[in-house]
Amino acid sequence: MRENTPPRTPMDELIGDEEDDGLIYVGDADEVLDAWEQEGNIDEENDDDDENLFNALRTGRRVVKDDAKLTFDMHKGAVFCGALHPTEDLAVTGGEDDKAFVWNIRTGEVQFAVTNHTDSVIAVGFSYDGVFVATGDIAGYIQVFKVAQNYRKVWEFTAGDMCWMRWHIGSHVLLAGSDSGEVYVWRIPSGDCKVLPGHDAKAEAAELTQDGKKLAVGYGSGHFKLWDLKTNTPIIEVDPSIGHAVNITSLAGDQENQMFITGAEDGSSCIMGSNGLMGMLSAPNSEPIEAVLMDYPGFEIKVAATGTLHGKLTIWDVARQTKRVECSDEEPTGITKLLWLKDFTICAGTLGGIIKGWDFRSGLMRFALDGHSDDIQDIIYDKERNIILSTSEDWTAKIFEVPASQ
Repeated sequence: MRENTPPRTPMDELIGDEEDDGLIYVGDADEVLDAWEQEGNIDEENDDDDENLFNALRTGRRVVKDDAKLTFDMHKGAVFCGALHPTEDLAVTGGEDDKAFVWNIRTGEVQFAVTNHTDSVIAVGFSYDGVFVATGDIAGYIQVFKVAQNYRKVWEFTAGDMCWMRWHIGSHVLLAGSDSGEVYVWRIPSGDCKVLPGHDAKAEAAELTQDGKKLAVGYGSGHFKLWDLKTNTPIIEVDPSIGHAVNITSLAGDQENQMFITGAEDGSSCIMGSNGLMGMLSAPNSEPIEAVLMDYPGFEIKVAATGTLHGKLTIWDVARQTKRVECSDEEPTGITKLLWLKDFTICAGTLGGIIKGWDFRSGLMRFALDGHSDDIQDIIYDKERNIILSTSEDWTAKIFEVPASQ
């Protein structure tokens, strides 16, 4: 791993560095692979079996079958983030190799390479209309390029160590959260900027409301704030003494911009409303929560979902603040991200490298998409094309077609 890479995955921290894990280690995997390649035992360019063996030796998991429609393998390190263009057949990915690539999701052909970052690229994205593409690294260096003008750079900024970056859902506004707690809001390409003050703790997680007027932020201290982006003032604030006492790892909002769910590393999950804390779905000292969702569009009741680093996916009745269903999984693996899909489906990227989908009404598994040989870092869904872009620590990004509901 590079010295400037983001921290190890949360599951690594949970399981520690014990050697007695059932695997037999024969020297360093990279040294073994180099030796095999020099001896002519690995032909990475032409043989899929050799590629699977190469990944298995490096990551510890050999892929039996690859359900992906396309695999992008230009990164030379873990791929941390990705995004899909709203209208064109383009994806952008960023990784540990300090690079970002814009590439065609049908052919895998690279359209544009961003090679001047000096730290791991942890956030990428297209603007809501696809006019701009942005890349940001963990040191806070952010660049914006204009897609239709041969990716001409139109803006850049260094904000200090960065936690996240995202585009506004309806305007050319870019937002980023920092390790120091400040949230930056820039108008692109002019660069006009305002700053939402921090709490001497990381601005760890954030979510825009559906109307694009407010930003919910969860901090490393456990603070929760809902910011009005026009007035630069907090509308809701929940103190750690009332809500979370530790780092808020994830949050999501409802369709009416009135309610939020938060998840924390101590396993607690809270519902926040206009008057502050409304209730707690799960208590502290439970399994660490890494991903949450709220309010499936068009469903008869308001539901929420929590996914833990031990692989437990729970669907909650928000009004009653009670468990509705626990999704079944014979081989649970830690959940890294959750998405709502079509047809009452909830989808998870996992630390086992599998993308899993369930009917959230019954909790029954609908599909398990294989192809990655290491932890999945990010998943992105395109509803119109019904495809998933995934990024992984196995150095690849993949395009999957979502299986039809049975």
